[in-house]
Amino acid sequence: MKAGHIQLKSALLTLIFTACLYAGGEWTEPQVCSLCSGSVLNGTSVGEFCSSSAGRTLGRCCLRPDNTTGPERIIGLDLSNCSLTHVEDLHEASTAVIIDLSHNPIVNLSDTAFQGFIELNYLILPGDVDCPAGNTSWSKVELKEGNRLCEGQTNMCNQTGQLSMNCPENSLCAPYGPGFFECSCADDFHGYKCLREGEFPALQVFGPLGASAVVISFLLWVTQRHRDTADTASWLRLM
Repeated sequence: MKAGHIQLKSALLTLIFTACLYAGGEWTEPQVCSLCSGSVLNGTSVGEFCSSSAGRTLGRCCLRPDNTTGPERIIGLDLSNCSLTHVEDLHEASTAVIIDLSHNPIVNLSDTAFQGFIELNYLILPGDVDCPAGNTSWSKVELKEGNRLCEGQTNMCNQTGQLSMNCPENSLCAPYGPGFFECSCADDFHGYKCLREGEFPALQVFGPLGASAVVISFLLWVTQRHRDTADTASWLRLM
């Protein structure tokens, strides 16, 4: 199964704004790390990878910071022996390099479950479960000790990473998880299917929105201040 989508610069700017807004927030433990009891054990595939990558374990996750000062991210997830029958929302582990889902009675594994997992290089599944998007979406697929190992995602774009037949004209193709790709507008192009040439008019788009937010905030402040003044006056008359 293949899917593609256009990422516009406006969406990117919105994402950056949202990230900056919450960057100062307190870090909370990802819920995916506690989907089932236990922790990452030494000697397991995820445990050995975590140790060799200088990571630290937290529940079922292996964490490591992007750099010496950056926030931690999930690089490994061990959900083996968790009695899982369905694999649905694992987006918190989208930065994982290795995920172990072996020894689970999984009856349904959607191709879209790993959409956006661009760094996933090792996926361990029960032997009777196929690799997401099929064997052609992986460089190597093998059965080992009763488990299915899906290794190395296949690049759904062409080898050069330049213009692709999967993406509209004036756009670039990039991998976006097993069997998926994403399209982003090339330089100096934006808009629907990247048909508009020239820089994205960020000031014209976000300027009025920012001004409107400031005006609304000011009006709300004035209204609240007026109410507080009126309440104070009423209280003084009662005195």
